[in-house]
Amino acid sequence: MSNSRFKALDIALNRELKPFEVPAHLSELYGNNVFSEHLMQEYLTKEAFIKWQGAACKGEKMSREIADQIAIAMKDWALSCGATHYTHWFQPLTGATAEKHDAFISPMPAGRAIERFHGAMLIQQEPDASSFPSGGIRNTFEARGYTAWDPSSPAFLIGTTLCIPTIFVSYTGEALDYKTPLLRALSAVNTAATQVVKYFNKDIRNVNATLGWEQEYFLIDEALFHQRPDLVFSGRTLLGHAPAKGQQLEDHYFGSIPQRAMDFIKELEVECIRLAIPVATRHNEVAPNQFELAPIFEEVNLAVDHNSLLMDAMDRLARRHHFKVLLHEKPFAGVNGSGKHNNWSLATDSGENLLAPGKNPKKNLQFLTFFINTIKAVHDYADLLRASIASLGNDHRLGANEAPPAIISVFVGDHLKKVVDDLEKITKGKLSADEKTELKLHIIGKIPPILLDNTDRNRTSPFAFTGNKFEFRAVGASAHCAEPMIALNTIVAQQLIDFKKDVDQLIENKAMKKDDAILNVLREYIESSKKIIFEGDGYSANWIKEAQKKGLSNHTTTPVALEHEIRKEYIHLFEKNGVLSERELKARSEIKFEKYVKLFTIEAEVLADMVRNYVLPAALRYQTQLIENVKGLKEIYGKDFKPLAKNQSDLIAVLSGRFSEIGDLLGKLDEERKKALAHSKISEKAKAFSEHIRPLLEKIRSESDALEMITEDALWPFPKYRELLFIR
Repeated sequence: MSNSRFKALDIALNRELKPFEVPAHLSELYGNNVFSEHLMQEYLTKEAFIKWQGAACKGEKMSREIADQIAIAMKDWALSCGATHYTHWFQPLTGATAEKHDAFISPMPAGRAIERFHGAMLIQQEPDASSFPSGGIRNTFEARGYTAWDPSSPAFLIGTTLCIPTIFVSYTGEALDYKTPLLRALSAVNTAATQVVKYFNKDIRNVNATLGWEQEYFLIDEALFHQRPDLVFSGRTLLGHAPAKGQQLEDHYFGSIPQRAMDFIKELEVECIRLAIPVATRHNEVAPNQFELAPIFEEVNLAVDHNSLLMDAMDRLARRHHFKVLLHEKPFAGVNGSGKHNNWSLATDSGENLLAPGKNPKKNLQFLTFFINTIKAVHDYADLLRASIASLGNDHRLGANEAPPAIISVFVGDHLKKVVDDLEKITKGKLSADEKTELKLHIIGKIPPILLDNTDRNRTSPFAFTGNKFEFRAVGASAHCAEPMIALNTIVAQQLIDFKKDVDQLIENKAMKKDDAILNVLREYIESSKKIIFEGDGYSANWIKEAQKKGLSNHTTTPVALEHEIRKEYIHLFEKNGVLSERELKARSEIKFEKYVKLFTIEAEVLADMVRNYVLPAALRYQTQLIENVKGLKEIYGKDFKPLAKNQSDLIAVLSGRFSEIGDLLGKLDEERKKALAHSKISEKAKAFSEHIRPLLEKIRSESDALEMITEDALWPFPKYRELLFIR
């Protein structure tokens, strides 16, 4: 009997926890743990504050004297809040955050000490870079790497540590993190979008990309989590039969949040408020024990930092409530997985959303310019977008009738689809007076100022327009937001550069007026990219056939998707926009392949261990009990025992057959794993795992789950789905 399993269940069912009390007046707590712009104005001289603004907003260089002033102010504030240490907080290519804590305290002569923190400490540090992924950029024996302060993202406190957001680069200058290329991509889209928006408003000086992420996650009891080696080591259940009741009654979605979960969520929200993460939404998701929270839109760099902070906080605070947060895209088979929808838009320095329709034809032409250019960018660089959300976890989720398919398409809604179709029909060249009137009054002029209620949501679309933004729905829950944001902002930047070139050329060569030139170019873009627009059911099998006829890619696995990331045209795209060099891009691709293989190797080894050392012995013990039962019946009833022991005998045969099949599959798994790892190229290893290891893992799981359904419950070694998904 699996005593540990039932002990864990007993702990989970009998917890007595004090409910978390939410402090009054949450608004007064907002940003308490952040060295915000408001505090900087309070602590800094006017000159230092202006210099900081120049560095944060324009990338201007900062003198050592100003850096010292900011460092002293930051230290004074942190010490007043109880801080004892500081750290450069960065985001290496592990997907997690990293930090090395240093004490403020510095010994002085005569047995004294002072708290010390100056500009050099603020601006740069030198953490060991040898053990972080580099994709071959750095040799293991070459340890030097540099973190450098990102003044555009505010410092914050976690416990007694002052955390300073930084970039992370190698000794030779290559990016070893997510933030560095993200900042480059945001700079590129700012420059390109600002040039285009000046067609409509010459006073605009900057355009910022904005992001509102929606984070989905599961909560399970911590005691049960530690009884599942697959959850501990891979983040998902590698075996487990579906319970009789899962999500089929649709009773969890938007239902009342269970009290234990609510107490955790409340504390998490308070932590977010203190860190100025503007969380605004919480609700139950579709699957049992699945939840979602989402903030208000922010500038992309800050939003990405906040999502990384959130994931750290979720893990840390969950322990206080005896929960474990699961961010894997598919932790449980047969129930919905988790995504991280990235809602993206562009906003001017005056606060205008460029993807929100206006009240007059001029504003709507501006809206259509950015709307159609985004669609064109997605069409031309669909494979790159697909690669940006590729991961082993997301392979289990995409196209599983719960998330968008791996085919990249754009949903725009009926109203805008008609506008796009009408624009495509306009006459090429200069427009007549009647055509201009028709456009202004009936096509462009009829776009409602607010499309939020006129554009339905299509949850099957990977890239959907939802009223005043595009929602990149295909991003996985565990993903680093920077990855898709680097790709999306880079391709939009390039598309806007191409657009301005095309429009200016029409104006210069054909003496065409600005509006005529813009409409002509937009019409051409619609014509060349309309096949990416799809308004139907992405779950439908017919869509796969239709997409194939249209020539749209369907890269269903990570190894295939990643192969396209380093195509020559994509390397050229990143290089000419100053986002990633060829060396950096290829290194990142190598890291993704390596991570895929390592995660798959862990899954294979963990599943083999669980089945060999737990599942099969449990089944054998049950089989032995049945055999003893049959022997007992024979002793009592003699030759007449057979009819009485028929069910037991049949079950013994089934157990033997399953046991034998699993044994053969485990042998094949060992053999295929050795073959896969023997490939010299990491991409070939990844393909071998995808094509040969994954089917074996699924077969082993199927046989194991069948054993779970016929083995005595008291003998089963692991918490079952009915226990993991429904404990409160």
